[in-house]
Amino acid sequence: MQMILVAGPYLSGTNNDLKLVQKNMDALEAYALPIFEKGHIPIIGEWVANPLIKLAGSKSIGDVIFHEIQYPAAHRLLQKCDAVLRIEGASKGADQDVKIAKKLGLKIYFNLNEIPNAKQ
Repeated sequence: MQMILVAGPYLSGTNNDLKLVQKNMDALEAYALPIFEKGHIPIIGEWVANPLIKLAGSKSIGDVIFHEIQYPAAHRLLQKCDAVLRIEGASKGADQDVKIAKKLGLKIYFNLNEIPNAKQ
């Protein structure tokens, strides 16, 4: 069983339009159940970062508080993950996650079909 971080566009291409950000979040979350069904634990950085950003008093996407938490949360999660699933779409943050994951020696998947079923 692996803990797999799903990395892909979140803010990229949205111009901070909340509807487009939600569309990107929906795309990230679409991978969670299939990963779980393969016997693994899916995790998305925003699942951890977004509540913290709100609690810290962020007033808008991209403000100082947002940036103090958004990417560092994912980078801390990577310390506990076994792999990353990098989904399609331009994203500096997701590319940075992959770079960090490689340095940590984590497995990088680029397609859901590459993820093996967990041995149970």
